[in-house]
Amino acid sequence: MPASSANVTYAMHQRSDRADFYIRDQSERPALMQPHRHDYFQVQINFGGDTVQHIGGAVRPFACQTLAFIQPHRLHFIPHPPQGRFMVINFSSGFLLRHLPYDALDLDDVPLDVAPELALFRFQEFIDFRLDNQDFAQVKALLAQMHQVDRQREFGVELQLRGLLLQLFGLVCQRYQQPLSEMVTNRAEKRGQQAALQRTLRYIRKHLASPDLNLTDTAAATFLSPNYLSHLLRKSVGKSFSELVLERRMRLACTRLLNTGDSIASVARSCGYTDDAYFSRRFRQTYGMPPGQYRREQRAE
Repeated sequence: MPASSANVTYAMHQRSDRADFYIRDQSERPALMQPHRHDYFQVQINFGGDTVQHIGGAVRPFACQTLAFIQPHRLHFIPHPPQGRFMVINFSSGFLLRHLPYDALDLDDVPLDVAPELALFRFQEFIDFRLDNQDFAQVKALLAQMHQVDRQREFGVELQLRGLLLQLFGLVCQRYQQPLSEMVTNRAEKRGQQAALQRTLRYIRKHLASPDLNLTDTAAATFLSPNYLSHLLRKSVGKSFSELVLERRMRLACTRLLNTGDSIASVARSCGYTDDAYFSRRFRQTYGMPPGQYRREQRAE
């Protein structure tokens, strides 16, 4: 996935005609043909044209009669074929989770016994939600109702739309209750978070010597949004991205000061600093002494 396009995060008003709920087919608005994120929920339903979906760090088949459940801030991309037929449902967090005081970045922490409707979104990277003809016929009927009701927008329509949406979720959850239950038992969402964290740490290690190492590029390379990556690091390691990078660079600097005869300037460059004075200042702030003094004192011991 190209990093530049992967940095795009769309708001509801940019891809929908309404701020709470919007349903359309492929003829009403062109599909996005590059990796992207959005700050709202999305469901895509494939009516014809087998393809794949890129979701987070996974690539899953997206065949006809398959549904994709995309959580806010999750990097994704479905390259629909030219003659593909599909429908898209966009809806805000407030539309789905009216009474839950959770931020969109905290959705992985919401217990499923509190919000079971999140299960399909949480485990999309692990399960392909493909339905048989009978079940898909029910889905098509629900979608037709949503499409019709959404055009009216009279009093009570929001309740009808939410009810129809929950019926769709309930149908898919019932058909996939066994793998979903196994995902819950095995805490698959935690494995997903841990995998994302490990991807991030590997990327930081690999690019530690680059002065251009930054949050935005790291997030794109690890299939996360910058906001979600910042949130994940705070929750998992208790540090911001810049704090984590500084810590890793200072550790590397200590190792090179003690185990090599490289000049301070060379050590600085190997740790991603192009300004020797700035490197020395950051080192002093961390260890209470400049790098040259640190080297002398540690070797004297």
